[in-house]
Amino acid sequence: AALLWQRAGSGGAEALWRAQRRQRSTFDVVVVGAGIVGLASARELVRRHPSLAFAVLEKEQELAHHQSGHNSGVIHSGIYYTPGSLKAKLCVEGAALCYEYCDQKGIPYKQCGKLIVAVEQDEIPRLKALYERGLQNNVPGLKLIGTKEIQAKEPFCRGLMALDSPYTGIVNYKQVAQSYAADFQEAGGTIFTDFEVTNMEMTKESSSESGEGLKYPVIVQNSKGEEIYCRHIVTCAGLYSDRLSEISGCSPEPRIVPFRGDYLVLKPEKSYMVKGNIYPVPNPRFPFLGFHFTPRMDGSVWLGPNAVLAFKREGYKLFDFNTGDFLDAVSYSGLWKLVLRNVSYGLSEMYRACFLSAQVKQLQKFIPEVTVNDVLRGPSGVRAQALDSDGNLVDDFVFDGGSGDIGSRILHVRNAPSPAATSSLAIAKMIADEVKRRFEL
Repeated sequence: AALLWQRAGSGGAEALWRAQRRQRSTFDVVVVGAGIVGLASARELVRRHPSLAFAVLEKEQELAHHQSGHNSGVIHSGIYYTPGSLKAKLCVEGAALCYEYCDQKGIPYKQCGKLIVAVEQDEIPRLKALYERGLQNNVPGLKLIGTKEIQAKEPFCRGLMALDSPYTGIVNYKQVAQSYAADFQEAGGTIFTDFEVTNMEMTKESSSESGEGLKYPVIVQNSKGEEIYCRHIVTCAGLYSDRLSEISGCSPEPRIVPFRGDYLVLKPEKSYMVKGNIYPVPNPRFPFLGFHFTPRMDGSVWLGPNAVLAFKREGYKLFDFNTGDFLDAVSYSGLWKLVLRNVSYGLSEMYRACFLSAQVKQLQKFIPEVTVNDVLRGPSGVRAQALDSDGNLVDDFVFDGGSGDIGSRILHVRNAPSPAATSSLAIAKMIADEVKRRFEL
């Protein structure tokens, strides 16, 4: 290579290097996004099609850096979701696959269970409805329990009735995602980090006039001007799923509006107060779930989160701000419709974000012994909330493609909300099925 560089001169050597890179960087399918869904999907694809070439493109220097590395770590059992929805089906299947995978790989987890606790009389009918929904979704082991049984499971928790879900667990999803990546690479897949996709287009040679065209007619470009050539693209871009869709000429909706969730953490000497997950009964009048107690694999206990509009798509701190992200959110009519329907809820969430005592007051409904002195401010996550133009939270998974040469070669995962981490292996199977159907692999 050094001899070629000397003979060709710097300009010729650069052209040679680019030609070599182009030759190396050709793939049958490229997956954009190395979060847990993208990595699970890439793993499933390469396992099904070992003779094809696959790559994963990730804009960060590490894998599972955003939602997959900033979530609660809960392995959900599938109680909440509308029977028959993709969420319900994929969560129940995905939880079973997640436990099985962790056992195979030796990834530690704890099946610590969850109590959904009614603390007011008017919550009991909703709790019973949740129980019926969970049974329809085939969630294993569900039962309704009373005050004494609540305290037997969670000695510091107070409640009138609870839905006991022993199948709920916890795991470190970043570790799971990294294991998916290792499987993918061992099967021959290639991962490019620090590769921020900024454009997707057809090569000029692949136009209809060129007969059969090139074998790899799609160019994926990054912010540094580097290019990868492929036949098909699957995007699993989370917080940027709408923008990648627009880049490819597909529909701009549903739009992604980022919501930051701030957690508190119990001081280590107080973590004995929580054994498993403790959740509130969801209130259908409010768009988000509410404060809950979440034990972690490292022994800590997270409390929360709240839900406030983030002024940056990857804004994990209170004062993080990006002008483009902010204008993108506040100029969207769907956001204003959501805000106007939930003014009091939104103001309450903002107030609680600023005042620790207000958050602790929510927690005391379940564990009265918790005080402001028992908690510390903890980590934050940003939720990629898909929102339609009517201001409705898009609750289920959304998969989308486009028309024309480029659109027909792309599958966009437009919305993969919680419990996407729990469901990742089940989602991957569905995506692989859809890839085979659409692209005729």
